[in-house]
Amino acid sequence: MNKLKQVQRIQVDLYGSLSLTGRGHATDIAVMMGLMDKDPVTCDIAQIPHDVAALSSEKCIKLNDGIQFEFDPVDAITFHRKFLPYHPNGLRFKAFYKDGKSRTEHFYSIGGGFVVQKERKRAQKKKVTFSCFPRPVQTATELLNYCHRDGMAISEVVLENERYMRSDEEINKEFKAVWDVMLDSMYTGCHTEGTLPGGLNVRRRAYDNHLKLQKGKPYSNKEEWIEAIRDTEVKFREILKWVSCFALAVNEVNASLGRVVTAPTNGSAGVIPSVIMYYMVIENHDANFEDIKKFLLVAGEVGALFKKGATISAAMGGCQAEIGVSSAMAAAGLTELMGGTPDQVLMAAEIAMEHHLGLTCDPIAGLVQVPCIERNAMGAIKAINACELALDADASHAKVPLDKVINTMWQTAQDMNSKYKETSEGGLAVNVSLSDC
Repeated sequence: MNKLKQVQRIQVDLYGSLSLTGRGHATDIAVMMGLMDKDPVTCDIAQIPHDVAALSSEKCIKLNDGIQFEFDPVDAITFHRKFLPYHPNGLRFKAFYKDGKSRTEHFYSIGGGFVVQKERKRAQKKKVTFSCFPRPVQTATELLNYCHRDGMAISEVVLENERYMRSDEEINKEFKAVWDVMLDSMYTGCHTEGTLPGGLNVRRRAYDNHLKLQKGKPYSNKEEWIEAIRDTEVKFREILKWVSCFALAVNEVNASLGRVVTAPTNGSAGVIPSVIMYYMVIENHDANFEDIKKFLLVAGEVGALFKKGATISAAMGGCQAEIGVSSAMAAAGLTELMGGTPDQVLMAAEIAMEHHLGLTCDPIAGLVQVPCIERNAMGAIKAINACELALDADASHAKVPLDKVINTMWQTAQDMNSKYKETSEGGLAVNVSLSDC
């Protein structure tokens, strides 16, 4: 804190993919909010434009205890095309002190909301600590072996590991908080009309779609909304439309700087909520929090497998690392809830990812809107389809293990041209311009 009082000004440099899509992804706004000590989980979303406007006007960041330092966003945030060697999403903070000295720190956004520094001395110690889990998991094969050996479902294995770090009360509290944000983003997206910010003039579609679909009884809150949808007669085409509507809603909230859950990333945040909602309003009208908890336990573990064995960063792996992983996560979670065996659960995850391999990330104007929002709807539908294929199959006859598809995804990521890795330098990002929109 004493050192912070000596800061005169701060310079922020963005590199690589983080810079090339920085304005479209509102990275500069995120940097400003972070320096103003705003918590993304708890801050007032509606206040963000006002906070940014005040900072741009005052050119000064004011913290508690009277601490303040110079910060003019126009000059203090620099976008570089250069890539740093450790990770494509690099940023550098440089603090200039009143005594003429300075200090520089490099950070890397590695996907899924995780920000790290390049290797720390405590990294090995942390690794040893996590190996003390009751059932440490690095690969899908290890996870499946625990299930077979101990006669446990995947959610049960994951829950036992969670209990190593948190009490049941804490675990339930965190899952309820996650679901509340997911449900809120779907509800908000379905009840907000207009055009998304950013210049592409993308009309919000979830609102219009929801108007056409909603035929049930009146409601006044999110919980009543679920019951109203359950009372709606749905046929096959309407099921597709409902799932798509839920997914579009979440990512339209994300595109307008709303609060969503990184699952595994913000750009792919709509897949998992929409598939959970599908289960609750279509498959099982008696579904409750315990079902949501099981789904998230399984989905989270599958996401962790991809993070350990490949990547969940579009800057490293293209959109297969975002929508592909989220679809695999959702397929796995749904399959367990639908009564699938652990083998079928991982088979569903494999099927979902197998048919996303090679998917590029080419957001137009760097905005997480086109084609990103629609891809969430497609990823959700694929997850449901993958679940059904796995449930109807004898998983012992599966030709492609999940570990092999994870490895293949990583190889594909390494071979992929950087133009298609969240840089907006290839694909739709260059063939479609703002003037076309």
